[in-house]
Amino acid sequence: MFIAGLGTAAPPQRYTQLECWETAQRAAHFQQLSPRSRAILRKVLTANNGITTRHLALADLTEAFDLNPDALQARFVQNAPLLAAQAAQRALQNAGASARDIDALLISTCTGYLCPGLTSYVGELLGLLPEVLALDLVGQGCGAALPNLRAAEALLAAGRCRRVLSICVEVCSAAFFWDNDPGVLISACLFGDGAGAAVLANESNGHRRLEWKMGGSLINPADRDLLRFEQRGGMLRNVLSPQVPGLAAAQAERVLASVLGQGPCPREGINQWLLHPGGRDVLVALRQRLGLSEQDTRWSAAVLAEYGNLSSASLFFVLEAALAGRAPGGYWWMASFGAGFSGHGALLQVD
Repeated sequence: MFIAGLGTAAPPQRYTQLECWETAQRAAHFQQLSPRSRAILRKVLTANNGITTRHLALADLTEAFDLNPDALQARFVQNAPLLAAQAAQRALQNAGASARDIDALLISTCTGYLCPGLTSYVGELLGLLPEVLALDLVGQGCGAALPNLRAAEALLAAGRCRRVLSICVEVCSAAFFWDNDPGVLISACLFGDGAGAAVLANESNGHRRLEWKMGGSLINPADRDLLRFEQRGGMLRNVLSPQVPGLAAAQAERVLASVLGQGPCPREGINQWLLHPGGRDVLVALRQRLGLSEQDTRWSAAVLAEYGNLSSASLFFVLEAALAGRAPGGYWWMASFGAGFSGHGALLQVD
């Protein structure tokens, strides 16, 4: 399988972390928080946490405190299809393909729910053929990009499709929640909105050759409750435990060993590391566990700085950053992790 085209999209509204802090202090919800919770918000939004700005589907930052289920659902419905379609259009253009060339559409999300799913809306916006195989994938959290791409690989390998369009889209601002739980508060300070898309095919498109060699996943249900969404008051509430950076790093190491143990590339042969930028502490834990340098994780750190954690869409932005930065070819390792607790990895060979 080859990644024939790549595209990303984010809301045009871009807010600094300092702007978020200044707005938070004026909100009624802020006054209802405990002193400890206010201190957490101040620390995360004003200290160096690896994030400078975030793109959010909010015309005004005060909308982040409009906490009712209808408003949050409307935010997802208004923005998720458009962001997904924008990323997809850029991926199609990058691949030199048209909407009518697509045989299957796979869309992953965890920050909202529609029935019919996002594939119905995005297929209409793009003008895909009505016969397209449309699959909506939900509930995989931040790690969803690689399972999505592995599903595309299976469809191509089975000979049922010639081109598959894979999309991850998250409107994290449609899942903000405010209470005195530190994980909830930190989540509201870390996550941004965006979408990533890739056109997958069994042949290269003549651009830079990005060949998917193999991938793998591991799921550990014993740690499921440490990173997940739950429903409270009709709204999504993120459960983010302090153990997450260590869990992510450990799971990433196990997936890496598992996949490379079956593949053509030894660990020392990997020369680019494209890791889900879940947060500054996550990247620190990954570097320590995998023996990497800050230079090794520069593409992930750059995406985190500008966009924050984009959940499942993040990895598309990291891959795009490496390509835009003309990263040297060879074997590239991609890793994502998230709810489950799950870890995923994939080996690319890049010219």
